[in-house]
Amino acid sequence: MPQSVVLIPGDGIGPEVAHAAQAVIDATGVGFHWIEMPAGEAAVKTHGDTLPDITINALNEHKFGLKGPVGTPIGKGFRSVNVTLRKKMELYAAIRPVRTMPGVKTRYDNVDLVIFRENTEGLYTGIENEIAPGVVTSLKVATERACLRIAKYAFTYAKRRGRKKVTVFHKANIMKLTDGLFIRVAKQVHDEIAPEIEYEELIIDNGCMQMVRDPNRFDCLLMENLYGDLMSDLCAGLVGGLGVVPGANIGETVAVFEAVHGTAPDIAGKGLANPLACIMSGVMMLNHLADTTGDPACRAAADKIKNAYNAVLSEGKHKTRDLGGTAGTREFTDALIEKIR
Repeated sequence: MPQSVVLIPGDGIGPEVAHAAQAVIDATGVGFHWIEMPAGEAAVKTHGDTLPDITINALNEHKFGLKGPVGTPIGKGFRSVNVTLRKKMELYAAIRPVRTMPGVKTRYDNVDLVIFRENTEGLYTGIENEIAPGVVTSLKVATERACLRIAKYAFTYAKRRGRKKVTVFHKANIMKLTDGLFIRVAKQVHDEIAPEIEYEELIIDNGCMQMVRDPNRFDCLLMENLYGDLMSDLCAGLVGGLGVVPGANIGETVAVFEAVHGTAPDIAGKGLANPLACIMSGVMMLNHLADTTGDPACRAAADKIKNAYNAVLSEGKHKTRDLGGTAGTREFTDALIEKIR
């Protein structure tokens, strides 16, 4: 039976980049059965909810999803669809590989990082209350269970991929209980399962300064939810922006892979969007499938796609506008497919 994958196109440029990723993956011959499901602002019009039960049920049934960006209002309106999805599906580990891409000129060379972000707790969960007129509180939650499972995932991944160092970012000098718990558990997990990997702790503000001074001193980064969100985008800026960075949200039974950039409504429907981040997220999905199912065809397909976009970027003839070229979504996608075939 072909592997079933839930495709969530999302909002804005989401459908364009998601369908481009689908076409590129199909070109490898891997033979997925795609099940398209709604989420985001567009889903409200058709299903009355930003994250309909039909989408949640499909992910629970088929276990793997590829997702385009979804819109979230700022300071008002509905709760973030991404946060809701991660909480409902217990997608506790956000993984963001960040590496220098061929043909994409940036201030830094040879950047190769992996960010591990706890995905379900902390301030980012949005537990807020107005306790009096003009007085609002926001609750930061940390549990030993959540700290333990993200630390185990990060150190296990680092061992499997031959990584040499894990740096834990924190603010335990101020948040002594929540961030103190996080670093205490991280050190415990390191000592128990990966003592051969170099371990480092950095206060988050110092870590940001060190990152922009010399990102090459880092390898794997482990942190709680809000810090991980901020640091992920900072690191994306080191290699060319969110258009060249993929993302994964991993749970015990379900995994959702997504482009981490926004919906870019100003260019939606114009065929100008760069689909690379969503395509790279598809490569992460293929590699995760290979790891979890043992299917060598998924690994081979991931390698084909990675080789294709590395070659297209190196040649430079079909780069999208955000990367300094003139290619549209379709031209870039077709160039990749030509390389794969």
